[in-house]
Amino acid sequence: MELMTGVRQPIARGDFDLSFGEGVGIGGCAIYQPTGDKKKLLDVDLTPEGGEEWVRAQIKAGDKPLPEIVPGGIGFYTQGGTVEADKTMAGAVLVRGKAQLFVGMSRGLEGRDNAADVIALMKLIAPKLITDATAPRKKKG
Repeated sequence: MELMTGVRQPIARGDFDLSFGEGVGIGGCAIYQPTGDKKKLLDVDLTPEGGEEWVRAQIKAGDKPLPEIVPGGIGFYTQGGTVEADKTMAGAVLVRGKAQLFVGMSRGLEGRDNAADVIALMKLIAPKLITDATAPRKKKG
């Protein structure tokens, strides 16, 4: 995390419930600065709002497609905001079935490829969260 944001010993908060929504999963976590106004640096959200058509529309509108991260998944990424202060922002969305995973960095390091950082994070966490969340579950009873 320090390499991506320049912040040492950030604060992390959040949790995930992979059994929510018939196993689609829900939850999130965030990483914050440990001092000052404790600005949010990184966001990870899992929601049961998957929308492959929306992802395709984002790619058609100019966002870049993610490489294949999980079988059956489709996603996109983007970098930078509209003002100079936002230029280190980056985000990625991956959808598989009804599961949607978002990884967003609100502040990266100047001079780093922040889009590559969010893609790397997506590659690390998506196989666990989306694969587990969308895997068939045994019915109870």
